[in-house]
Amino acid sequence: MGKTGRVSSTTPRFAALAGIAAAAAAIGAAELVAALTGPRSSPLVAVGGLVVDTAPEPVKRFGIEVFGTYDKIALLIGTALLLGGFAALLGLLAVRQLAVGLAGIVVFGGIGAAAALTRAGADAADVLPALVGAAVGGLVLWAFVAGPLELDPWPWSSPTVSGPTESAGGTPVAEGPGQRVDPDSRRRFLTGVGTVLGVATVGGVAGRWLAGRQGVSAAREAITLPAPVSTAPPVPAGADLAVPGLASYVTSNRGFYRIDTALVVPQVDPRTWRLRIHGRVRNPVTLSYADLLARPMVERYVTLACVSNEVGGDLIGNARWLGVPIRELLDEVAPLDGADQVVGRSVDGWTCGTPTAALRDGRDALLAVGMNGEPLPVRHGFPVRMVVPGLYGYVSACKWITELELTSFADFDAYWVPRGWSAQGPVKTQSRIDTPRQRNRPTAGPVTVAGVAWAQQRGIDRVEVRVDEGPWQEAQLAPTISVDTWVQWSWQWQATPGKHTLQVRATDGTGETQTGEPRDVAPDGATGWHAVTLTVT
Repeated sequence: MGKTGRVSSTTPRFAALAGIAAAAAAIGAAELVAALTGPRSSPLVAVGGLVVDTAPEPVKRFGIEVFGTYDKIALLIGTALLLGGFAALLGLLAVRQLAVGLAGIVVFGGIGAAAALTRAGADAADVLPALVGAAVGGLVLWAFVAGPLELDPWPWSSPTVSGPTESAGGTPVAEGPGQRVDPDSRRRFLTGVGTVLGVATVGGVAGRWLAGRQGVSAAREAITLPAPVSTAPPVPAGADLAVPGLASYVTSNRGFYRIDTALVVPQVDPRTWRLRIHGRVRNPVTLSYADLLARPMVERYVTLACVSNEVGGDLIGNARWLGVPIRELLDEVAPLDGADQVVGRSVDGWTCGTPTAALRDGRDALLAVGMNGEPLPVRHGFPVRMVVPGLYGYVSACKWITELELTSFADFDAYWVPRGWSAQGPVKTQSRIDTPRQRNRPTAGPVTVAGVAWAQQRGIDRVEVRVDEGPWQEAQLAPTISVDTWVQWSWQWQATPGKHTLQVRATDGTGETQTGEPRDVAPDGATGWHAVTLTVT
């Protein structure tokens, strides 16, 4: 007898599995090819990068607010989950009509290839991972739907009859109006799915591993940084209060925040790295890494802050930087009149626009090659990045830098400006309570309240704390190196039982007290007093 047209309750699951297996095979193959063409050509990375560049600004801010420095991992996971859903749908469609499923795979490959070509420095080879991945994914989908791994029967493609059914050999396949898949066919299908998923996982991991082997860690480790002609002042005794829960005065390289648009950390070989300084200048110049290292270096402690840092947030850190003063380089190239903006351009095409005046006014703006006594970590901009005290990172902290172009704010908008952020971003006076925090339940009696405050280029003159909107009480400031770093502070609180709210505010070196008016991070940095509500037992 013929096969029934009623769909087994398990059939959609099998169809979805076929689609997911095909997508996994496509990604695994693409990652292997991307190990040869470069990790930024991976379809997942290329599409993710395109999403970063084109997503509405509120969506980006939401990602940073929710996931912080893990925003890129969250984006890649989210992209993979969306791809999994799309793949499952393709599997369902392919069982009904194979051509539709294969067309979906072609669309997926086309999107990946197009996204790869949008990346800075892309060439024709960058489309190969997406194209090869699509070909492998299409082949796997065909194998599960119409080829050797086909589930027998796929009820959706069967003619409609009633009554019990039987296989070609006369063995009953199902009784009653429903239809079940032959156990041998099911076993073959599931074994195939498991094998494809396993091979795809191995391929994807191997591709990532091979890409990592082509990185620049070995080149970085071989570098010996020159001694600075001007060393950083020593950290004064007592600058680090060593209070449990309080951020250390100097942030470790591993603990330093990272916010940028690069889904895959650029791997820039210092031997081939070049910095081009050009644009509206009299004497354009191109420097190699060796040229830069041969120049006189200075070493300074500078606190950097992200404009996306919420009041009380942790997207800020203090480190000891080694580098060449940008002021000296600009003096040599001789900017022309009207060149009021220096555009820093990263190897991945990201740009920031820094006021020329801020780079020539005497502050320690550096082309940094070292961080806390070692070559820049790759994730923090190796081999060279910009460090500019007093400006938020989005207008100054160009990592993996390859160009400095002299232009004007009237002629060019850097990456974040068309996305709703201010063209210029001086750091605002801010303060933060590190301890105690909401999760703490201190006991009544003496409690040390401590935190950090910062106002780069102006310094911190005073920090005050209040409890339950009572009078402001002045905290004690720890010593600090300069106006370009944050300062730790502490205040002794005689805590009483119950629920209390602590608030903090700072006054900078110009005598201006930070505003208590809450404002969002956009367009040029958050404002408001950090508050902590907790229960004293």
